[in-house]
Amino acid sequence: MQTAEEMVIVLDFGGQYSHLITRRIRECRVFCEMLPYHTPLEEIKARRPRGIVFSGGPASVYQPGAPSCDPGIYNLGIPLLGICYGLQLMVLQLGGLVSPAKHREFGRAMLEVLVFDKLFKGLEREEQCWMSHGDKVEAPPAGFRVTARTLQAPVAAVSDESRKIYGVQFHPEVVHTPRGNDILRNFLYDICGCKGLWTMGSFLRHSTEEINARIEEGRVICALSGGVDSSVAAVLVHRAVGERLTCVFVDHGMLRKNEAEQVLHTFREEFKIKFIYVNAAERFLGCLAGVKDPERKRKIIGEQFIRIFEEEAGKLGKVDFLIQGTLYPDVVESGTATSAVIKTHHNVGGLPANMRLKVIEPLRWLFKDEVRMVGEELGLPEEIIWRQPFPGPGLAVRILGEVTEEKLALLREADAIVTREIQGAGLHREIWQYFAVLTDLRSVGVMGDERTYAYTVVLRAVTSHDAMTADWARLPHEVLERISSRIVNEVPGINRVVYDITSKPPATIEWE
Repeated sequence: MQTAEEMVIVLDFGGQYSHLITRRIRECRVFCEMLPYHTPLEEIKARRPRGIVFSGGPASVYQPGAPSCDPGIYNLGIPLLGICYGLQLMVLQLGGLVSPAKHREFGRAMLEVLVFDKLFKGLEREEQCWMSHGDKVEAPPAGFRVTARTLQAPVAAVSDESRKIYGVQFHPEVVHTPRGNDILRNFLYDICGCKGLWTMGSFLRHSTEEINARIEEGRVICALSGGVDSSVAAVLVHRAVGERLTCVFVDHGMLRKNEAEQVLHTFREEFKIKFIYVNAAERFLGCLAGVKDPERKRKIIGEQFIRIFEEEAGKLGKVDFLIQGTLYPDVVESGTATSAVIKTHHNVGGLPANMRLKVIEPLRWLFKDEVRMVGEELGLPEEIIWRQPFPGPGLAVRILGEVTEEKLALLREADAIVTREIQGAGLHREIWQYFAVLTDLRSVGVMGDERTYAYTVVLRAVTSHDAMTADWARLPHEVLERISSRIVNEVPGINRVVYDITSKPPATIEWE
């Protein structure tokens, strides 16, 4: 997405925190787009960025084949900020020296500010920061001065203020650098000259313009699941094209308990948007018969969704475009030019190559919390905006192994109990996501003095800001006890409940 007012580009060198830089910049009300490090110079210039940030990365800049960018970027006259690997690359390309550090530095460190340039304006002489590096800047390039140091990094920050080029060895984007947001804000406002024009109102204006420019007089269908992402996408596009939009809700048989009825009521009775309901449960379950691999599940489901949308578009006449509620985390986890595939999201990497419909993703560069803010701006009801995130493949990726009607019935009931108990405890706004997973594991139990041999259910509850990272939720023991007791007593076929206490990373939020 290109905003008319102002934007900053993050060049991604494969760093684990690259997405956080993007988030932090947006939190400063400046639109930010992340591009791969090898993006051509002309493409960068065409976006007219106010500033460019080089991210961190796992490589060493002096190794053969290390990620690099066009050195012509330093002659554009655009303010630059290098972070960790980004600093080291900047130093190397401009004639400085980078070498392996005698003592690697990981974790918290005390930063001593030596020069209060524009980047460090308003900071104290000593500030806590977060380090994660095995190389060090031995000598900065000509024209640069060292502006900060730590015990293990004599060159922890440099600047050439005349050229508006800055670099820091630490990570200002993580919460472990308490004044990191202040540093980024100094870069954006005092160095790049940004004014903070990125708001959800401005996003809506520009999105509407882009949608109209792309679609022109064409007709559109929207893949509607009833979740916050697709609902916001549907209402946003309806605002742009009106009656030329038709929403298609596909019940693939893997929805949560009573979900289809809720979606039908909301969009037929409340939103008054043209709406088609397709019951395709048998079709999807047939295609998934015998399939256990989660990547195959996602790709099969993704293809079937597209084929159904194409069929429904054909019934409507000439329809050229398909709207999807794809978000930025979906794009990253499905694999980008600088990141590995974590899992293929059905609406990104799971799409078939031979699609007739042209896909439009108006929310592609937003995080979940930003989508919720857009929903509020559009006037969506709270029950839609704060719905639990739910994967497009539905319960298919919360059932380990083959998906069957029996397993779906068990999981629906268990998941409904989890939802009711979390909401009943008043925790539903504190926890990012909470759900049940049905494993393929059976174990021995005893109920009513009789032996049982039944499934194990996993309870998953996490806290997060954007779904890119997450921590397991510290649920009160009495809530865990109620959930466990109700599931094993009310859902025949399940005799054991366990709680997942793994963060993301190393795990993902979903199990498949």
